[in-house]
Amino acid sequence: MKLVVQVKLEPTPVQAEALEATLHACNEAATWAAQVAFEKDARRPLALRKHTYAEVRGRWGLGAQAAQHAIKKTCDAYTTLKANLRAGRYGRPGTKRHTRAAGKPIVFRPEAAQPYDDRMLSWQHEQRTVSIWTTAGRLKGLAFTGQAEQLAVLAAHRHGESDLLCRDGTWFLIATCEIPEQRLNAHPVAFLGVDLGIVNVAATSDGVKHSGRRINRKRAKDRELRRKLQQKNTKSAKRRAKKYAGREARRNKDINHKISKGIVAEAERTGRGIALEDLGGIRERARLRKPQRTTLHSWPFAQLGAFIAYKAKRAGVPVVYVDPAYTSQECSQCHHIERGNRPSQARFACRVCGFVEHADLNSSHNIAHRGWLAWVCGVQSTAPELTLIA
Repeated sequence: MKLVVQVKLEPTPVQAEALEATLHACNEAATWAAQVAFEKDARRPLALRKHTYAEVRGRWGLGAQAAQHAIKKTCDAYTTLKANLRAGRYGRPGTKRHTRAAGKPIVFRPEAAQPYDDRMLSWQHEQRTVSIWTTAGRLKGLAFTGQAEQLAVLAAHRHGESDLLCRDGTWFLIATCEIPEQRLNAHPVAFLGVDLGIVNVAATSDGVKHSGRRINRKRAKDRELRRKLQQKNTKSAKRRAKKYAGREARRNKDINHKISKGIVAEAERTGRGIALEDLGGIRERARLRKPQRTTLHSWPFAQLGAFIAYKAKRAGVPVVYVDPAYTSQECSQCHHIERGNRPSQARFACRVCGFVEHADLNSSHNIAHRGWLAWVCGVQSTAPELTLIA
């Protein structure tokens, strides 16, 4: 399976200047190539290369490989745009958003990521340095750092391209790694059900609850801070808002990594599979009061599910997705479904058999049961092909 490992570069001021000039040149060239592709309707690499390759090399001074990657990056961006338009992510055809997205050339940010292959980038893992091509010549001895686990994966399994990018003045390389998969446990003894929610981010059928109350309070404070800074609209407020940009996303990602790691470790230890709800379209289906909408739409449920899936795949733990309909209203003992079984958000009380339990734990038992039935019926374990080690 494929994973990507992010390492931090530690360039000197001269090296950072060369990297910045390189990214700017590559993205300027890609933006110009995107305009040519839009005007001439040449959005495949071979066709676009005929119109842009010589100009990209001569005008921006890019090497042969850098020019090829800039052109291919442009074509990939148009492919992604076409897929998003077709999937309706920019609204229906004819709407302002759809017309705006489809009616103008793609523009790349000056510091957008640039792909590097092995002819442009080489790694010296023992010295923890890289040799990288730039428009000012090849930089040697550029130091990098990262967590010990990440660096071990990088040294043992790196395969394919790496992306150079700058984020808030910090330089990173994101390298693709090919990780050998563990043999899938084809005979799990049972399934560990995982119920995802707002009050409890995740509740398992073992009775473990990862509470979201503290997280939600912190997120509410962050939203209030952003609102106040936006209202002030002063230079100092903008500087402070930029400093805090992305902080909530990074915190959420770290929490999701920790939760998913614990769930997968428990399933692997006990020889069980993992059953998750298929939450596709949850944002469209959910009907919530206005104060709850921001909480629902800002929490990365899909990210948590993807983290569980790829960690499970790496550990050989089967994962199945089940229909989430009525899991919160179904009794996990007698399987009677009734809306009145939920007298409150946290309490489940079956009106037929009298079974009483925490509502999220009851839901997780139903998910585990449905996961076992799905596995018996021949549902295959699934996991995403590419994800990120944080």
